[in-house]
Amino acid sequence: MKGIIGKKIGMTSIFGTDGKQTACTIIEAGPCVVTQVKTPESDGYSAIQVAYGDKKEKNSTKAQLNHFAKANTTSKRVVKEFRNSTLEQTLGGTITVDIFAEGDSVEVVGTTKGKGFQGVVKRHGFHGVGEASHGQHDRQRAPGSVGGSSYPARVFKGMRMAGRMGQDRVKVKGLKVVKIFSDRNYILISGSVPGHNGSIVLIQK
Repeated sequence: MKGIIGKKIGMTSIFGTDGKQTACTIIEAGPCVVTQVKTPESDGYSAIQVAYGDKKEKNSTKAQLNHFAKANTTSKRVVKEFRNSTLEQTLGGTITVDIFAEGDSVEVVGTTKGKGFQGVVKRHGFHGVGEASHGQHDRQRAPGSVGGSSYPARVFKGMRMAGRMGQDRVKVKGLKVVKIFSDRNYILISGSVPGHNGSIVLIQK
């Protein structure tokens, strides 16, 4: 499996040779530095650890500084691991957006936007209880009954209720690489990916 760390820039659209318009997301992918190569002999499994984004040394611990020094690189902000990687990489190597090609099928992992505390209409798609008539007062977006009083005399686990919404780790599969700009480390991926502009995402083939 091939993978790279990137930053979501925003969304745009692009026209293909057939004149069809495709909505896509711009991601600044890499360059990433290989900070550790794990093998079944030394770690029990195969993986490569990659880092992305510069960070001030004063904000890094001594352990982190020593770890990055082994890879002959500066302090990094984001460190992720890709298991069973098909990339032949050595410690201190660089991974760029060129590991992908136009037309590749990829999956993107990110954290969705946090919506805060939301009611059941927005959080779960409830329809409410109709118009405000016949003495009804402030009940249009209420959840309704959540459980019987005498039986079962409790609220079942998993009952859809109001609460915090968003801020979930989500993987979107079946996306296509539309275009690659190697000189700027940009990759255009069809459709939308989770997260706000500037958030960190993982792109995996």
